[in-house]
Amino acid sequence: MTKAELIEKMAEASDCTKACAGKALDGAIEAIIKSVKKGDKVSLVGFGTFSQSKRKARTGRNPQTGKAIKIAAKKLPKFSAGKAFKDAVNK
Repeated sequence: MTKAELIEKMAEASDCTKACAGKALDGAIEAIIKSVKKGDKVSLVGFGTFSQSKRKARTGRNPQTGKAIKIAAKKLPKFSAGKAFKDAVNK
């Protein structure tokens, strides 16, 4: 499903225009991104939790030369599916 298809489904379900549903989706995504970027967790009961995980700096190997390289630490987004979402998918 593409973003446009999701917006269309949201508009049908909420009986509003596609433009309104698009703004609502964009607002929700923006709010989730800002919260996770700050380090907060965003929990949507029954759906899942968005959070931030941290990857430590480490040493890796260049596969072409075999030379050791430094890989910098970074923050990554993480999503954990909720029980209701997992159960719905497994039916």
